[in-house]
Amino acid sequence: MNKRPGLACIVILLISQALFCQETNYGPGYQTMIVNNPAFSGSSIDGTLRLSYLSFYPGNNYNFHSVYLSYDSYFQSLHGGAGFYISNDYIGGIVNDLRGGVSYSYFLQAGKDLFIYAGLSAAFFHRGFNFSNAVFPDQVDQMGNISRPSSELMSNRNPAVFDTGTGFMFIYKRLAGGFAIAHLTQPDLYGNASPAEKLKRKYLISLIADIDLNRTSGLKIKPLASVELQGNYFNSAAGAVLLTNSLSFSTLFMFDNNKNFDLQAGFSLRWEKIGIFYNYRFNLSSANSFVPFSLVHQTGLTFSLHNVEKRIKFSTINAPYM
Repeated sequence: MNKRPGLACIVILLISQALFCQETNYGPGYQTMIVNNPAFSGSSIDGTLRLSYLSFYPGNNYNFHSVYLSYDSYFQSLHGGAGFYISNDYIGGIVNDLRGGVSYSYFLQAGKDLFIYAGLSAAFFHRGFNFSNAVFPDQVDQMGNISRPSSELMSNRNPAVFDTGTGFMFIYKRLAGGFAIAHLTQPDLYGNASPAEKLKRKYLISLIADIDLNRTSGLKIKPLASVELQGNYFNSAAGAVLLTNSLSFSTLFMFDNNKNFDLQAGFSLRWEKIGIFYNYRFNLSSANSFVPFSLVHQTGLTFSLHNVEKRIKFSTINAPYM
């Protein structure tokens, strides 16, 4: 009997429900923001290359990790920002999600201190399956030994689908916020036209403020908050970043409707055009006893590849390195 690939991944999905709804969730970090909200493209004005590596559930041999690369900048000829990203999510040796896309954001000055950015993105999403190393229940005997092959017939379909998204961002003096809708096309990742398995639209809201504590030393605090909704999955986050000109520390509390209460802490260092950051997320409490304490290790680099003319009139968002 031919069964859908999603059934073979049920154990993975149950274990990883704290971090994965229908796709790998990078969290509310600003270094991967253009994946979800294209309006952030070029919002820091200067051209910036971002690299990230994420290890999910480290120390548990689940073999979940992800790599991410993006570049975005302001372009005067486009009257806005543009960028691209590509990511590869390797999930347990069975599922591999390869994503990539381009984004554009139009910059509009709506008032003396009010700026509005409207963005669009076009992307591809390729979900691959490899069941060659998968172990199914009928292969495990009473002694715990594994026999091959399995009587389960799984299809190694590897569909690639087109995806789009849109988003908006505003900057008013020291306050910035965004709203985005990802997966407008609700792509079918399994290639079987089942409405239940289409990628649900993702709705995101984010807010960040910039408060000076000591202008002489450059000491600031940036309170931030975000809300994410995708299908039946809901996640909210709130925290703050304390930073100087070259060093910052961040703390972020996260809660979802699976009753997971998580804490993410991190730091970053910056030297002129180069930055390095690290975040560690761990679970404080959960209704699911299978959720491990260590959730995510994330580390990354940022490079400012070129500086945009500073006389442009548009405001910028000084997003934290997290």
